[in-house]
Amino acid sequence: MLTIAAGNTALQSVLPALGRSLKVPDSAVAAAFSVSALLWVIAAPYWANRSDRHGRRAMILLGVGGFCVSLLLCGVFLAAGINGWISGTAAFICFIGGRLIYGTFGSAAPPAVQALVAGRTSREERTRALTLLGSAFGLGTILGPAIAPFLILGSIGAVEIGLSGPAFIFALFATGIYVAVLKRLPNDRTPQPGTHGAANAYPSIGGQSSGASITAAIEPHSERVGYFDPRVRAWMVAGLVMGHAQAMTSQAVGFLVIDRLHLAPADALQPTGIVLMMGAGAALLVQWGIIPLLDMRPRQLILVGLVVGAAGCALTGLATSLYGIATAYALASIGFGFTRPGFTAGSSLAVGHAAQGSVAGKVTSINGASFVLGPSIGVGLYEAQHALPYLTAGAALILLLGYCWVALRDSPGSRLDPPSVPVRPE
Repeated sequence: MLTIAAGNTALQSVLPALGRSLKVPDSAVAAAFSVSALLWVIAAPYWANRSDRHGRRAMILLGVGGFCVSLLLCGVFLAAGINGWISGTAAFICFIGGRLIYGTFGSAAPPAVQALVAGRTSREERTRALTLLGSAFGLGTILGPAIAPFLILGSIGAVEIGLSGPAFIFALFATGIYVAVLKRLPNDRTPQPGTHGAANAYPSIGGQSSGASITAAIEPHSERVGYFDPRVRAWMVAGLVMGHAQAMTSQAVGFLVIDRLHLAPADALQPTGIVLMMGAGAALLVQWGIIPLLDMRPRQLILVGLVVGAAGCALTGLATSLYGIATAYALASIGFGFTRPGFTAGSSLAVGHAAQGSVAGKVTSINGASFVLGPSIGVGLYEAQHALPYLTAGAALILLLGYCWVALRDSPGSRLDPPSVPVRPE
């Protein structure tokens, strides 16, 4: 789980620099991940159901194998562009083809892993075990951008690897995990009754786990709840707008660092990594440290998060130094660190026990869907004017604040449900 998330976000963090060095439009860079996220959102529920029928090991091997093949092909295509064997445009078209493999097959592993762990733990142990898995997935979204600058390789003979290095290194990691799964996991053709996996949201920069997939994996779907059900409709609207604001700002930040600091693409990797680590660390500080100490209702979390997030987004768009960008982006991430658990818990508490699995599935799909169009919208606005995606996101959050003030209502006696917030591994 950690390797899949880290590999995806490591590639995301270096791709702005790669796109600039290959002289392809910024929008093409965002499109590569939007297409991958779209396929992930579509394929993940299918693989989750197939895992229940055909065994966990087979689905884990399929997911890790797809992840490995995708990264290897992406590395080869990017290296071909770096070395001038094909044009930058051709390299990115082929790269998008490699990402299609990841979006289609990489999503098979997380639900199968969830189901496997659920089948090997008691009911009392299950929530904690799955929460630790979710934490590994979230931790991967932090480690990927953090270590990506250290995976830039030199030349092998006459072939320059350069910025395509993270793709090759994580393909190597994935190969090792594939062999370990093949040798160590039993070939289970008969899943244990009462255990199932759930689709995970697309692993993306800024997309920390909300805990919804955990609930979806352990709760039965005995009552189906739609997106427009009056009990959850306002929460779903809030989650969709907040998710798109976060996706827009996180995907464009690599380009912002290059342009505001006037850096060559290769020189921007470490500053970009610093900004992304500051943002991820700030969000996790809120989710793992501050929220458990506060006695706040979901509606309060969202309202506070929207104010802080709007200020952080606007300041990020106006910042002109590394310190300014990193601090403002961390402030925006603090805001999103409040809103994501608020959205998850508020949706859960709005319905009864029988609908928990269904609502958790809706929350996960909203979180994933935000990274389908969000990155392309953000980078498209960025191409028009560098501050535009951040000012637009800030304005959207302020408008959403007014809507949430009127439309959101906490359930009587509601407090944050602890499983909705990622638990710190111990």
